[in-house]
Amino acid sequence: MPEATLSGADFKKQLREGSPKMGLFLNAHSPTVAEQLAHSGYDWLLVDTQHGPMGYEKLSAMLSGISNGGAKSMVRVGGYDDRPGIQQALDMGADGVLVPYINTAEEARQAVSCTKYPTTGTRSVYFPQRSMNKAGLLGYAGNYNNNGIVALQVETASCIANIAEIATVPGVDILFLGQNDLCMSMGLYEKYKFPDMYTSPELNDATDKLKAAARKNNVILGIFLFGTSRVGEFLEKGFNFQSVGNDLHHILTQAGAYVKDVETVSKEKGTPWTKRKSALV
Repeated sequence: MPEATLSGADFKKQLREGSPKMGLFLNAHSPTVAEQLAHSGYDWLLVDTQHGPMGYEKLSAMLSGISNGGAKSMVRVGGYDDRPGIQQALDMGADGVLVPYINTAEEARQAVSCTKYPTTGTRSVYFPQRSMNKAGLLGYAGNYNNNGIVALQVETASCIANIAEIATVPGVDILFLGQNDLCMSMGLYEKYKFPDMYTSPELNDATDKLKAAARKNNVILGIFLFGTSRVGEFLEKGFNFQSVGNDLHHILTQAGAYVKDVETVSKEKGTPWTKRKSALV
């Protein structure tokens, strides 16, 4: 079934059955880039309003571009209490949201409530809007509680401490591991030399707790990675919903590859060119 016609419910069903879904975060506030990447082969794209400079109007255009390319669309909102951000993202047609900085089961319940229509949740109903253009008011609102994708970010020591209870909250589809923030929250950047924190016993133990809680409750495991070097490792660990970076990182790494080639060729031809300092680590 083509991704463009795959319902959110089927998308989640495939993930739970073990079918990987690969995606990318979008931090450039560019509808053009969003639409082009929606045609690149990724299953899903996530517009990152937590760290990206896009407002609601730009978000609307980016979600439209993603829809044109047929990828599933997600939006990272400000937090579990960002009711306006969650409402706007979903009304504009996003297939789901990623809610960062979840620490407790109560915060998880509040996040889920904002995404679900009554009587399951507290999302406000309004018509007409883009989310309802294809199926209409009843077709969309009547099915969204099953089709919507609700992902919660696991990125704090408190979240790991409460993960067994968080994973039991009804309506949580994906627990999404953010290793960078989790390492910082656990003090691993202070304890280890970069990048040793990512393979540390402490992070591995926290990851194992997350895996156990997710599997016990049939919750999908997700993760943010920079690049593809650990994709296979985390597929083996059951993380089927993976991001392999963001649009800006893609631009930098691809540009870096071209720069390196030009630098090499220029030296071989006796007219050496040296690249300027790069933002890449």
